Amino acid sequence: MALITLYNITVGFGNAPVLENVSLSVEPGARACVTGRNGEGKSTLLKVLAGILPPDSGEVLKDRSVRVAYLPQDVPEDRPGTVSEILRAATHDAAREHVADAVATRLGLPGGATFNALSGGMRRRVLLGCALVQEPHLLLLDEPTNHLDIASIRWLEGFLANAPFACLFITHDRAFLRAVAKSVFDLDRGILSGWDCDYQTFLRRKADLLADEAVYWERKSKKLSEEEAWLRRGVKARTCRNEGRVAALMKLREEFAQRRTQTGTATLSLGSAGRTGDIVYRCEGVSVGYDPGHPVLRDVTLRILRGERVGILGGNGAGKTTLLRLILGQLEPLRGTQQIGANVQTAFFDQLRGALNPEATVAENVAEGKEYVTVGGVRKHIFGYLGDFLFTPERARTPVKALSGGERARLLLARLFLNPGNLLVMDEPTNDLDIETLELLEEELANYKGTLLLVSHDRDFIDHVATSVLVIEEGRVTAYPGGYSDWQEARRRQSAAAAPADSKPSARPAAPAAPKRDNAAMRLSYREQQLLKTLPETIDRLETKIAELNAALAAPGADYAALSAELAAAEGELEQAVEQYFDVEAKAEALGR
Repeated sequence: MALITLYNITVGFGNAPVLENVSLSVEPGARACVTGRNGEGKSTLLKVLAGILPPDSGEVLKDRSVRVAYLPQDVPEDRPGTVSEILRAATHDAAREHVADAVATRLGLPGGATFNALSGGMRRRVLLGCALVQEPHLLLLDEPTNHLDIASIRWLEGFLANAPFACLFITHDRAFLRAVAKSVFDLDRGILSGWDCDYQTFLRRKADLLADEAVYWERKSKKLSEEEAWLRRGVKARTCRNEGRVAALMKLREEFAQRRTQTGTATLSLGSAGRTGDIVYRCEGVSVGYDPGHPVLRDVTLRILRGERVGILGGNGAGKTTLLRLILGQLEPLRGTQQIGANVQTAFFDQLRGALNPEATVAENVAEGKEYVTVGGVRKHIFGYLGDFLFTPERARTPVKALSGGERARLLLARLFLNPGNLLVMDEPTNDLDIETLELLEEELANYKGTLLLVSHDRDFIDHVATSVLVIEEGRVTAYPGGYSDWQEARRRQSAAAAPADSKPSARPAAPAAPKRDNAAMRLSYREQQLLKTLPETIDRLETKIAELNAALAAPGADYAALSAELAAAEGELEQAVEQYFDVEAKAEALGR
């Protein structure tokens, strides 16, 4: 027997219905994801199922004994009370407070901590705990991975896979979706369709369906054009012989008038400001935090080079935002030295959407009252620019407070892309974006000519964008080449290599300490002095060559094999030249000190 059933549900907010004659049954044990673009009505559907939003028409059938718990998309900025008090209040039964304590332990929540003192990720865990303490038969999750760290996301994947209740969820996290979903409910232009398959199979079947739909309407369009031409030629349509044909034409016109086409795809175009120096940011032996006696990060030594795309990983509260604030110049180090490179212009994407004015309209938040904006040197009308981010003129006049989470994320991208700088710092940019826009953002960031610092818990996103990662654990920052999967593989290899070393002590005696060398032995050789002079020019030449080879690869008829081999060789030379330059430069600086 179904836990809950929707029958011919329609919900609208003034324009075309968000949900139109939607019918749905949720069975015990279901593990289903609700997919669809931003603004299609996914959150609205969950609110109807949760009993928060009454439908305009239709029926919601649910037995009184069925408990439904709902995790909302937004995290409250202010909520009084400690974690334990909030969880116990969510049970609605003093006799079941032990359940709240058990959930707090399971989620690793600090019971005595006040909610308002927690990080965004820990607040998210508390809200999840409030849903779980109700011991629901059906759990509804709206973007459950937002603000959660990777360890918490992986725990949630395992928990939901074996949970005794049914679960419907909305998520942009493709790795989470693949791990949890056994079926898919797809919302497209107000119509809900169910797919009894995993997410990857759904993607293939949906693509085939859209291709068939395009062919169907192409044939209809051709038929309409032919019939309109027939009518314009002045055929005596009023005769009995032609009345049926005219009626069919009128019906075809009506069918086209009622047709709801898919919303266009967002058009993201990310430029960059002028070129920075080779080193964008460097620090040595830095400790940083808010209490001199207890630094959040200790002995941090970093070097971020121009053109790098650096992913920053770590648990909630590990210090990712602290590291960003250090690099952005918002925090001074407690110890150590740091240096910002030449001509660095920073742009910042804030996960809390603090840059948006909720009372102002979409257009006002972007153009600040101006009618035109300049994008990449091209002057565009504000409505045309916002149209690239899927905001219609009507939506552009809407106050920000009326937007969905995904629309706010797109709006923040629209603001950011006007002035992208040459050091782009993004704190959780994937939250609330639909998967299609997320994939477009991945492509733009992968081609960004500046330097990127990216905090994200989306494993696929980090893998597709980052060239290296900084992992924060227990106050230490460690750099690894590649993305999230490469870091996991490196950890696996380190663990495998450490295991025999721990079990069997080494028989090799410790090497004697190297004797200290004086400044005379440390002075630059003639070759090193020449490298310091010539390597910058070599690096510039190689970067120009790499850019030319990339352009040649994109040209029609390119000799892909030969150009790829030449490109790989040039990139290897560049990496070697940059490393040589920094080694010699570091030695010269040490001598100077």
